[in-house]
Amino acid sequence: MNGGPVNGDAIKLTSYFGERQRTAGRFAADALLDLYGRHEIATSVLLRGAEGFGASRHPRTDRTLTLSEDLPLIAVAVDTRARIEPLVEQAARLTGTGLVTLERARLVRAGDGEPVPREDVHEQTKLTIYLGRQERVFRVPAFIAVCDLLHRRGVAGATALLGVDGTAHGRRERAAFFSRNAATPMMVIAVGSGQRIGTVLPELGALLRQPLLTLERVRICKRDGQSLSVPASTAPPPVNATVAGTDATGLPLWQKLMVYTSEAALHDGQPVHRTILRRLRAAGISGATTQRGVWGFHGDHAPHGDRLLQLGRHVPVVTVVIDSPARILAAFAIIDELTREQGLVTSETVPAMRPAGGA
Repeated sequence: MNGGPVNGDAIKLTSYFGERQRTAGRFAADALLDLYGRHEIATSVLLRGAEGFGASRHPRTDRTLTLSEDLPLIAVAVDTRARIEPLVEQAARLTGTGLVTLERARLVRAGDGEPVPREDVHEQTKLTIYLGRQERVFRVPAFIAVCDLLHRRGVAGATALLGVDGTAHGRRERAAFFSRNAATPMMVIAVGSGQRIGTVLPELGALLRQPLLTLERVRICKRDGQSLSVPASTAPPPVNATVAGTDATGLPLWQKLMVYTSEAALHDGQPVHRTILRRLRAAGISGATTQRGVWGFHGDHAPHGDRLLQLGRHVPVVTVVIDSPARILAAFAIIDELTREQGLVTSETVPAMRPAGGA
């Protein structure tokens, strides 16, 4: 990235679309990450989902060979407002019928061992740490070291997600078959009280070689079956809203639910996340995407992930649901029922746009 360390307001641009989406004769995902690479965006990560659906209700899943060719994708790009805003329309055109959201975040980039500032930590905070796939801390994969630290400090939950493409500190990095993919981006999403997140920030700054972090306001609705609050859609609009239901630029204010569970968590013999997706599709929700993590935890459960010689998958799973405030309440009712005993559920207000109709 051009310039020195960045500690300030940023925009997180997130695109939700299908793997087979094409633009000008090429895959939209490749074109989108080329765009971020040319503009040396501070960090961007392309994540491949396991299952999901868009506004057309067409299912995308990795469970069958015929449908696995069109898996859901999530592309996240973060940088200062001045660098992200000029790219929004281009990103929307490239992903066609997908969904695009814009979220305000605090971007923190620190040098070796430099303490990370603790300002702008809200009462409940989502912390995202951007790493390289093969980055290590004392011979331990960095994502494992980060999750272990967050768990020891009492953070509510964290999930490590592998990227397949992206930019790291402004440089394009993509995964290749015959490569260690050391710098290919991945990210750890953590949720917890602002006090606990603020306490752990300096430790992350000292633990990681070139930490690049974002902080966002979030609402924790449920934790291990305990109801803590209702989704943000029932709260007053944000202070930057021009009128109820829109942000300062006129974009509709939608709601995002994130449900953190595990592949091993079952409902009537099926993984909870699959039941959630099936019920949401039947209820007419506009879209949802599930991603499998490689390591993580929620609540008091110890960090876990796939291990050699393990029977069955025991990886963390994150399901993202985005829709209008009215429909998100219906979605939350379904999720509330299916997370009676376990799981972590959060809500956020997100300006969103669907450039070319339904997905």
